[in-house]
Amino acid sequence: MKKLYTLFLTLLFSLSIFAAVSQSEKNALIKLYHLTNGNQWHTKWNLSAPVSTWYGVVVQDDKVISLRLPDNNLVGEIPVEIVNLVSLQALDLHKNRISGNIPAEIGKLKEIEVLDLSFNKLSGTIPSSICEMSNMKDLELFMNTLSGEIPMQIGALQQLETLSLFNNEIVGEIPNSLYNLKAIKVVLLNSNKLVGQLSRDVENMTALENLSLFDNNMIGQIPSELEKLRNLKEMNISYNKFVGFVSRDLAALDTLNMTMLNEQGITVLLDVSIGVNSAIVSED
Repeated sequence: MKKLYTLFLTLLFSLSIFAAVSQSEKNALIKLYHLTNGNQWHTKWNLSAPVSTWYGVVVQDDKVISLRLPDNNLVGEIPVEIVNLVSLQALDLHKNRISGNIPAEIGKLKEIEVLDLSFNKLSGTIPSSICEMSNMKDLELFMNTLSGEIPMQIGALQQLETLSLFNNEIVGEIPNSLYNLKAIKVVLLNSNKLVGQLSRDVENMTALENLSLFDNNMIGQIPSELEKLRNLKEMNISYNKFVGFVSRDLAALDTLNMTMLNEQGITVLLDVSIGVNSAIVSED
């Protein structure tokens, strides 16, 4: 009886180790491996071993739920087949040398909570299908060469807490829907080519802790509604073309003291008046 029990446990353990994901999911991973020069990865995959043993891959109930390969020397493109990892909750390819476009169909990954493709060489636009990933909490696409506009439907990501798109070539205005993200804590849009005004609807982003619009081409009055954001601890909106009055408290949040560029490209400082809770504009 003891031998039978031991045999049963051994068999159970073996089944858990060698549990197989679907062929579709396995093929998607293999395609990624080949398209990103897997033979040159810092940590490679043994394609003859079970998927559950592959570096950076987490399998649960025979489904791939996490794929994390940061700083692993991936060179190449993301295959469209990545969307066959339908149970994926986290995709982290941070700090590699991935080029090409983000697959337009990426919105099919409905379970995604973390999407980090930052610090690569991605180009093209941000696919609007990303706005269909309703479980998304963390979207990090910074340090690429992405262009085009922020998708208008970004406000559909009601669970989103971090939006990090800095150091790209994104143009256009901040979509109105973005101001409806009540769970958002971090918005980093600096060093792009954004234009237009910062809406007074920013007051709706009640959980906001960090706002960075530094080094864009935004204009207009700095909305006083920013002062209603009680959780706001960090802010950098300098090196835009904002004008108007700011309170001492609001100015103190900006790490560059509200340094702006005027129409002639000369730096001007939104300086705070000593006697009143407002600011005056003077050239630096």
